[in-house]
Amino acid sequence: MAVKSRQYAVIGLGRFGVSVAKTLHQLGYEVLAVDADEEMTQKFSDEVTHVLQADTTDENSLKAMGIRNYDVVIVAIGDDVQANIVTTLLLKEMGVPRIVAKARNELHGKILEKIGADKVIYPERDMGQRVAHNLVSSNVLDYIELSSNLSLVEVKTPSAYVGKSLAQADLRARFGVNVVAMKRSERLIVPPLPSEVMQAEDILIIVGSIEGVQRLEEQE
Repeated sequence: MAVKSRQYAVIGLGRFGVSVAKTLHQLGYEVLAVDADEEMTQKFSDEVTHVLQADTTDENSLKAMGIRNYDVVIVAIGDDVQANIVTTLLLKEMGVPRIVAKARNELHGKILEKIGADKVIYPERDMGQRVAHNLVSSNVLDYIELSSNLSLVEVKTPSAYVGKSLAQADLRARFGVNVVAMKRSERLIVPPLPSEVMQAEDILIIVGSIEGVQRLEEQE
């Protein structure tokens, strides 16, 4: 596999950090994985490009690993909130181009934003939302909250709209949502024309208000 030019570092090898690091590596990127636990780094030594055992709350340790050379650093430390915050602050002070930090809750996330994290993610909250939407509607395949009132959803074509064109269904007027793409077998239709007729096996990729998405989920 050819290594792509962008370089990533993942700090914290819990379940979330390991998943991110492995996925980035499988996609062909150079990945440095870092954890304070030597046993964890040894277990993970063959999974990514480089693995280091280090205390990332120590500025000298970060400098020694050349962390500023990485395009994106993901702070995935989960259990130790103080270490998570201190590491993020040091990375910002060192001039790392892009910092993505994992937060445990909204307050933690606000602190990370204030000290300079470029993106704050809430894995547990986001996964909880996805599971809940899958439970309440058999049509929903995936759900991502983009903002406090905007969602991106993958949904099976509701049976009421099978055989109708997007223009006939007029989902924007009915629910305040837009179909930005359609998956049909192995084909992705981007953007779909208003004349595109929805088929039973189609997956609709929709962006819209959370309220509108919820009303669409109730359609059968």
